[in-house]
Amino acid sequence: MYWSVWIRQFHRWMAVIFTVVVAGIFITLGVGSEPPMWAYYLPLAPLAMLMLSGLYMYLLPYAIKWRGAKRTNA
Repeated sequence: MYWSVWIRQFHRWMAVIFTVVVAGIFITLGVGSEPPMWAYYLPLAPLAMLMLSGLYMYLLPYAIKWRGAKRTNA
């Protein structure tokens, strides 16, 4: 399995986890009970992973172009 495919799959699963955690917080608030304070920090870990993997996927085409252009000059 290639790195880009693995990171894309990882990004998808982090998005699912992030969505479930945020939905769980909203459901808890909707029921009327206040979740503990640490529950509000739970989405930050998947969000950080989403940011890192998203930046990788965003910059990957530029890195491929840069490496490809460098090879043709040599």
